Amino acid sequence: MQKSVGIISLGCAKNRVDAEMMLHSLREAGYKLNDDPALADVAIINTCGFIESAKQESIDEILELAKLKEEGKIKALIATGCMAERYRDQMLKELPELDAVVGIGGNGNIAKVVERVLEKDKVEEFPDKRKLPLEGGRIQSTEYYYAYLKIAEGCDNHCTYCAIPMIRGGYRSREPENLVEEAKALAKNGVKELIVIAQDTTKYGVDLYGEYKLADLLRKLCKVEGLEWIRVLYCYPEAITDELIDVFAEEDKLVKYMDIPLQHCDENVLKRMGRGGSREELTALIKKLRERIPGIVLRTTFITGFPGETEEQFEELAQFAKEIGFERMGCFPYSCEEDTPAARMKDQIDDDVKQHRAEILMEHQQLVMDNYNEKLINTEIEVLVEGFDRYAECFFGRSRADAPEVDGKVFFVSEERKPQPGEIVKVRIFDTLDCDPLGELV
Repeated sequence: MQKSVGIISLGCAKNRVDAEMMLHSLREAGYKLNDDPALADVAIINTCGFIESAKQESIDEILELAKLKEEGKIKALIATGCMAERYRDQMLKELPELDAVVGIGGNGNIAKVVERVLEKDKVEEFPDKRKLPLEGGRIQSTEYYYAYLKIAEGCDNHCTYCAIPMIRGGYRSREPENLVEEAKALAKNGVKELIVIAQDTTKYGVDLYGEYKLADLLRKLCKVEGLEWIRVLYCYPEAITDELIDVFAEEDKLVKYMDIPLQHCDENVLKRMGRGGSREELTALIKKLRERIPGIVLRTTFITGFPGETEEQFEELAQFAKEIGFERMGCFPYSCEEDTPAARMKDQIDDDVKQHRAEILMEHQQLVMDNYNEKLINTEIEVLVEGFDRYAECFFGRSRADAPEVDGKVFFVSEERKPQPGEIVKVRIFDTLDCDPLGELV
């Protein structure tokens, strides 16, 4: 009888792409894929190990599925992904419910691991992390009309608070020809929105060519027929070149949306974070972006309560956020990650102070969002339709200003016809609905 496998992927979109490639390997090996891991013979939890809350979510998922294994509904549990790689020596000891723990370098061998656990073997497999496949088939797990394109693996930035270089290894760019071919295949399958991702997209190409090549890659991707929106995430400020700005300004398919994870603005805090820049330099960059790319939507993330952050430095951050008025913003209390330089720093800040500071920033961001949505009233915007909300009794989707999973929605009514998911339509905004724009189909 054909055995079935299901994967639940936690954390970032980069992890999701890894899971999609594992799904392809499993199908090629003859396994039946089940969308619900709880109904499969073998459940794979593709874990996240970035910050404490993500690790706890991974543990909770493992324990939840372990109950089904105990009841005999699941035959085996496998942990893959960042948490499995990071805590390789502890996973089976702390979570004996698992049958296998596989580091990221073992993703390409996942079918053999499944075969072994079905034979009642306990497996611990941790090949060199550089063996994580960059190329290969994948089974798209997002809705058919949008997909992620992972252009590089790993990171060389070594921010003092971040464990990603330890987990994922050094930066490895994919060949541009392979990326274009993958984009063409996704477009042929119906993808309208392509979302370009890496730990640091702006560093793309440095390891291959000795210089930044993201601008060149984006121009090539914009020529792919069938794609209508191309969105770029995780652009680091020091690598946003004039050439890259020109591409954003000139290419119609490239949505005027840039995710720049700044983390802070105070020069001393940034230095302790292992990052460069200052409030003056960041302000100048944002001014340049808004002047040269009219209508650009800027998303950023901040960390509050980094070790040694004074009340004055936090106030400067709050003033900076208020002054800039980022259209999209996320804020996270600092998470103390073992084995990182920041974890060894003195002047660690109490959790309640970190959380309170984050809440202050997000409360102000709510006002920024309200103001942004108010300005949309009586304008027409493009919306990628995603579905129908029965409770609100209207359709919903995302605008060019909204990335999947992290930003909001646009809700709209349509009396004359029923727009289909994946369709890009024009919506006239006339109000707001629970902090999201509300409109009607044009």
